[in-house]
Amino acid sequence: MSAVAAPAVLILAGDDYEDMELWYPRLRLAEAGLRVHVAGDGAGHVHRGKHGYPCRCDGAISEARSSDFHALVIPGGWMPDKLRRDPRVLALVREFHAAEKPIASICHGPWINISAGICRGFRMTGSPGVRDDVVNAGAVWEDAEVVVDRHIITSRRPSDLPAFCAALLDVLARRGD
Repeated sequence: MSAVAAPAVLILAGDDYEDMELWYPRLRLAEAGLRVHVAGDGAGHVHRGKHGYPCRCDGAISEARSSDFHALVIPGGWMPDKLRRDPRVLALVREFHAAEKPIASICHGPWINISAGICRGFRMTGSPGVRDDVVNAGAVWEDAEVVVDRHIITSRRPSDLPAFCAALLDVLARRGD
């Protein structure tokens, strides 16, 4: 009898990510028994967070495929503003969205959702600084620690991380992932 592999979650990384918003989900999801893969500029590449904490990547975003993962986590910081300019990142997010796989974005992470064009008709939150962007992208803004609308999970800031991770784990459990 073969063992069933644990669900896999992809976390996006790039320079100036919000340190806690990458590391807290990475550790919490691993603690819950999920396989966590961090994708950035390539395997072994080290990105530095806004506060200087390093993160070594497991692989390249350009090589990531949504079919290999059960969910996507998009940390905030200034990283999302840089990554949303990469058509490969936007294509990957659209793949997750088309498959209705969980996409969990926190703080400035919704900038990537916005640039991928996947916000219209969803309830969302994020950093207060992205509120107008989220609304202009066609989402309904809610000021809450976590907002779950179908497969889209959003939170505002590092202090919301416990609710953010709990919501992602709950969505995965309900899906049977």
